[in-house]
Amino acid sequence: MTELNTTNNEQIIYDNSLIKLTVLGGIKIEGLDRMRATLKAELPESPKPPIRHNLDLYNDTQLEKFIRKTAERLEIGTSVIAASLSELTAQLESYRLQQIQDSEAESQVKPKILTEEEKKAALEYLKQSDLIEVTKLDLAKSGIIGEEINALILLLAMSSRKCADPLSVVCLAKSGIGKSYLMERVAACFPTEDLLENTQMTENSFYYYKREEIRGKIFLIEDLDGAQEVLYPIRELQSKKRISKTVTVKDKNGINKTITLTVEGPVSVIGCTTKERIYEDNANRSILIYLDGSKEQDQKILEYQKQIKAGIIDSESERQARELLSNCQRVLEPVKIINPYALLIELPKEIFKPRRTMGLLLNFIEAITYYHQYQREQLVSPTTGEVFIETEPQDIEIAFTLLKETLFRKSDELSGACRSFYQALKRMKLEKFFAADIRQHSKINPRTLQRHLKELNDYNYLQIIGGNKYKTGYQYELNPTAEKIKLEHEINKQIKEILKKIEQQAKVRQKKK
Repeated sequence: MTELNTTNNEQIIYDNSLIKLTVLGGIKIEGLDRMRATLKAELPESPKPPIRHNLDLYNDTQLEKFIRKTAERLEIGTSVIAASLSELTAQLESYRLQQIQDSEAESQVKPKILTEEEKKAALEYLKQSDLIEVTKLDLAKSGIIGEEINALILLLAMSSRKCADPLSVVCLAKSGIGKSYLMERVAACFPTEDLLENTQMTENSFYYYKREEIRGKIFLIEDLDGAQEVLYPIRELQSKKRISKTVTVKDKNGINKTITLTVEGPVSVIGCTTKERIYEDNANRSILIYLDGSKEQDQKILEYQKQIKAGIIDSESERQARELLSNCQRVLEPVKIINPYALLIELPKEIFKPRRTMGLLLNFIEAITYYHQYQREQLVSPTTGEVFIETEPQDIEIAFTLLKETLFRKSDELSGACRSFYQALKRMKLEKFFAADIRQHSKINPRTLQRHLKELNDYNYLQIIGGNKYKTGYQYELNPTAEKIKLEHEINKQIKEILKKIEQQAKVRQKKK
């Protein structure tokens, strides 16, 4: 069989000494149901001018016309041309399939293979008794400034990508403080092959992944405000662990037919936004974390930026910390988790929408157990023979500790941004004030200010005592209340009671063993 000359993929040459066929412009790798080509046919060492023609090599009618035309012009037998075209087509098929495989291989990030030394270091790291505290310190070493609790929540949520029920997180922050900063910094501590970062997506883009291409992956969406079209498939992936869509396509004969595109999850979705209320449906399926927008945090980040430029920061140490945390993620393996204390876990009665919140809490406890898998004994089910590990009381305590603020937010009638504004307003210690008075203390956007004042007035956190909407604006005063302190105290009290019951149950289980 004559070999193709593919040195130049825009000019593929087939020459069997009887006839020379050149594919001008190469061959498209899309659409395997057709093979459009511009052919140049000529006889070796012949003065007869070559023939150029555009045709589909899979179309018999076009092929027969080209064979007859070439035979007449070049004065060569039709059988020679037909056999040459048949061999060319077969080789072009092989070439195209190879190009497709090469293209897919290039687009896929190859998983890193750990050395024995790297694997040993990662396992030793995961076996440390104070793993959560050590991880918190190493997240700081990796270059994350402040945000200790939020960084840990993000890391554990992303770690759950290999669990049966992965966690998703929505990072909420006011405009201008760098919403994607924390998400990107924590993501840098994960294997790149497990990350899918998208700056812009359409609704249909989710449905054209291969069936299992995104299973166990982490989707990073740095601005949910610009990704409203994909919120529905995201919710479906979070709830049902799969999405499907029926579309109409044409077969090779041009006849319409219906096919179903199915993409399997589960996935972990991490997104950032400034608009808490708009994403209520997605927020109910995600852990909400509120990024630190305080002046103290601003100062920390500014100082860090200056230290980088001054050459004070050891970037190599940061890289090593990120690499170690990534290697730990590579050695974590999917394992079934059973929580023997699940029936004892209760939510504070003040929490809104307890069904969704309970699911998030239980899945977060599972993520913590998963992260501690190398500290847990592997057990075998006597009925199914399945290997599993069990949740320990300290996993539940860690979960409540890390999610305490989130649990309070779930109990709060105010939005997170409005609650932060309310706390700042109380620190100003203004007895009676207009909106203009607040603007003197803060550079808050006027529309945002009016929205927060309206929300606080609606929930009776402040009241209108004078002024005029169209001239001076309304005059306000705060309603003195200790509702937050009382609510936090009640939540803390209930959490302590739950943990006490779990500890007692753990002692009973230990005695039985």
